[in-house]
Amino acid sequence: MKNKNILWLYLFLLASIAHLSFLLEGLSSYLFFSKPLILISLIGYFFQISKPIAWTLLSKATMAALIFSLIGDILLLWPHLFIYGLGAFLMAHICYIIAFKIAQRNPGKIGKVNFVKVFFINLPIYIVAALIYFLINSNLGNLKIPVIAYIITIVSMVTLARDRYGKCNNESFWQVFIGACLFLISDGVLAIDMFYTEFPEAGVIIMGTYATAQLLIVMGIRSHLIKPQ
Repeated sequence: MKNKNILWLYLFLLASIAHLSFLLEGLSSYLFFSKPLILISLIGYFFQISKPIAWTLLSKATMAALIFSLIGDILLLWPHLFIYGLGAFLMAHICYIIAFKIAQRNPGKIGKVNFVKVFFINLPIYIVAALIYFLINSNLGNLKIPVIAYIITIVSMVTLARDRYGKCNNESFWQVFIGACLFLISDGVLAIDMFYTEFPEAGVIIMGTYATAQLLIVMGIRSHLIKPQ
């Protein structure tokens, strides 16, 4: 069984490298095959490792996040379907928010919250998101409200990943948190490339950080399952 799991990760690595190579070489027609394969392989891997917790809310939320991400990846292959791709990824982030909340010790516990302290801890995340919005705001047009809703959602996902500190094992925390941050960077570069200024390296940066983000988040959930304390 472990060998089958590793095969899915090899497929993920192969698909990611192939996709980045196609981007560098300008082979756009091949992207329709390589891009979906990145998430398909990761979905296959998570399906295998999550069998012991199949049909739990954590398993469902994480799998739903990966499936919505796959749908978003496919939709974004066609520029005129951008708004639908954005919606798919918004749903993916909501599912990750649920998964991150569950993948910690005593997820239902409500303790005292120092909102001022939390605000300053999360301030770097807010600044990055605000800077991205400041750069793209004037060119959003009719997409302004959907993009604002998306930014709020992904910021919530990243801050909840950070909030897991001390509530799960260190390996799980850092994998999920770094993955969430890379997701924000990937989407930020995408937004800047689309709505502010295009640059040739954008595609490689976007997909490189995105693929790494998805892998780290899945491995972080895996680390929580292996060492929940």
